[in-house]
Amino acid sequence: MKRRVAILISGRGSNMAALIEAAKAADFPAEIVAVISNRADAAGLEKAAASGIATIVIESKPFGKDRAGFEKVLQAALDRHGIELICLGGFMRLFTAEFTRAWYGRMLNIHPSLLPSFPGLDPHGQALRAGVKLSGATVHFVIPETDAGPIVMQGAVTVADDDTAETLAARVITIEHRIYPEALRLLASGRLKLEGDLCKTVGSGATDDTLIAPAP
Repeated sequence: MKRRVAILISGRGSNMAALIEAAKAADFPAEIVAVISNRADAAGLEKAAASGIATIVIESKPFGKDRAGFEKVLQAALDRHGIELICLGGFMRLFTAEFTRAWYGRMLNIHPSLLPSFPGLDPHGQALRAGVKLSGATVHFVIPETDAGPIVMQGAVTVADDDTAETLAARVITIEHRIYPEALRLLASGRLKLEGDLCKTVGSGATDDTLIAPAP
């Protein structure tokens, strides 16, 4: 039985599109049944509708700072669609601790850095200013703290000396589109196990794959 997933977006939904595409595979263990946006003008809504997925708009602006009020309406929508798992795809609204605790272990987010490095805003600029040679993206479980929570999967790219935040972002997003569907696959198939603050993957082991930068 495929797990029922909702994707929450606020904008163009590029990671949403990658998840929808991956879920079309017959052997994918999850189905995207709803895309929910807190903005009526989110471009991703049109993409989702074109794929035959139910779209829901819950405007967050009228709620102001009343996060709990917004989440009550959101939870009702999730309940109506029988949602079991949530993927955040550029969802630009913070949750209350109560909501994240209620969905702990069932809600994923993706961040364009190798967490715990460079959380928050402008991760690519942060990476360039730090002079790192590798950057990437991280899929993690959502907890009350922003860009924290047990790490599920990471992917890395090399950083060039002449990179800008824009050129680095363009490479990292290709990694995002690869690892987010795979992280959802692991979660939906029951291969992830939470042990305290750590996420372990059943059946995984070390490999000889390495990424060295700059190349020797």
